[in-house]
Amino acid sequence: MTGVLPDAEIRTMIGNRSIDADDEFVDTQVQPASLDLRLGTVAYRVRASFLATGGASVETRLQKFEMHRFDLCGGAVLERGCVYVVPLMERLALPETVSAVANAKSSTGRLDLLTRTITDGATEFDRIPAGYHGPLYAEICPRSFSVLVRPGMRLNQIRFRDGHVALDDTALAALHEEVGLVSGKAVISEGLGFSVDLDPVDGTLVGYRAKPHGGVIDLDNVAGYEPDEFWEEIHTGEGRIILDPGAFYILVSREAVTIPPTHAAEMAPYLAMAGEFRVHYAGFFDPGFGWADAGGAGSRGVLEVRCHEAPFVLEHGQIVGRLVYERMSARPATLYGSEISSNYQGQGLKLSKQFRMGPATPP
Repeated sequence: MTGVLPDAEIRTMIGNRSIDADDEFVDTQVQPASLDLRLGTVAYRVRASFLATGGASVETRLQKFEMHRFDLCGGAVLERGCVYVVPLMERLALPETVSAVANAKSSTGRLDLLTRTITDGATEFDRIPAGYHGPLYAEICPRSFSVLVRPGMRLNQIRFRDGHVALDDTALAALHEEVGLVSGKAVISEGLGFSVDLDPVDGTLVGYRAKPHGGVIDLDNVAGYEPDEFWEEIHTGEGRIILDPGAFYILVSREAVTIPPTHAAEMAPYLAMAGEFRVHYAGFFDPGFGWADAGGAGSRGVLEVRCHEAPFVLEHGQIVGRLVYERMSARPATLYGSEISSNYQGQGLKLSKQFRMGPATPP
């Protein structure tokens, strides 16, 4: 059956070596509809971001653009504003009908840690064609904070698809009618639209803006940092904020969303011309996110927002993105949420797991 491949099928692909690795796989790498990818042991500082187009290999491109390389064993700092390429432990030998898409994990995106997957012969980031045989690499560019990384850390993840699996608007409307995908009115146009919450029920805190000169963040140090060392709180009583050019914000969706066990979703930009900003660099939503039986009962979408060239007024309720829903080929054995101790089930406005946070904004 066509669709996004669930955890059981991913384990089968590991067993038959369609997905292989330098080290043994860790059981928790396999998520309900994706596989976490692990950093290898060496990093390359490169002059610029690149793709290995025209049938070239990433290794050949590294020979041209490498500035220096260093060992990650024991830990190494990736500095803000620099571009790195790290070979991943995993490699693929995909069947002819199975393609893949990669994305940054939620905690990675919330740190403004731009992480994209590249492959040999790639014409775009994070998209891996059906039948691909070869290595995987992570391109990493810390944009707000320098980070300490080690081999085996999981900054990005990969989802496997057999066939065309995205729902069209008619099918999406029917699914919403059946299970209620979003609180409030559903705005359906090439996906499920969602808007920004700038008028919270309680208080005036609507988001966070990254401070420009924070220290180094050890990605393994969960709940190890005070938010005010790295973030400035954003308050408003007017239902609007002005985004500063070049600044990075953590905001939250007005709607609580639900991903039923039969589907997965990916967050995508709403319209390129909707404003001087981009929303959400980390985009996978697994089956069970916000699902009541998995401890969710609707969960907000956290928005990673970067303003571009000009200051921009963002208004409460403004549509800023969309969720593209995809069919699963089968229901996963485990769902996002309490079954696998997911960090962001039932979330409201919330920073990445490295920060100590008080009670989240209720969904």
